[in-house]
Amino acid sequence: MAPTPTGTREQESGDDVLVLTRRIRASVAEVWATLTQSARSAAWIGTWTGDPASGSIEFTMAFEGDAVEPQVFTIDSCRAPTHLAVTSAAPDDEGSTETWHLEIDLSEASDDDGGPGTTLLRFSQPIPDPSWAESVGPGWEYYLDRLAAATVGADVQAIDFEDYYPAQSRHYAELFIPEQ
Repeated sequence: MAPTPTGTREQESGDDVLVLTRRIRASVAEVWATLTQSARSAAWIGTWTGDPASGSIEFTMAFEGDAVEPQVFTIDSCRAPTHLAVTSAAPDDEGSTETWHLEIDLSEASDDDGGPGTTLLRFSQPIPDPSWAESVGPGWEYYLDRLAAATVGADVQAIDFEDYYPAQSRHYAELFIPEQ
């Protein structure tokens, strides 16, 4: 059964931005570690190599097929353990460069948001081309659910991409249709 899509479309500095949130029953420090430690991120999205202090790392997705090449991610902003912003630029299928800017903010939940020991995660990505939304939205839903599961020790392998895509594609396509 397909999970209900949770993403929204917001405007930030005149750009259409995909925003997803999660409440994770773990401390901010635990969620941060699952996000930023290569050995822990391997369970839910992939691994990275390099020295983050240099301003960039090489990141390899682990669940996108067999022939995945590492991508360079520039670290735009990092305020451990609450904020990470990165940018990647990689060739797309047509030979153009596709740039992705990703931001994650973490905060401790208030009692109304899940109580002590719960982290609020806010993920955002500008969507410059509305056609991206129908695959990017379900993809991030999938990966953020895997992040939440990995953080709390749940079965990450039980989360199946086919439950997200194409089931959630229509929601995201409709969310990002340019206004007439």
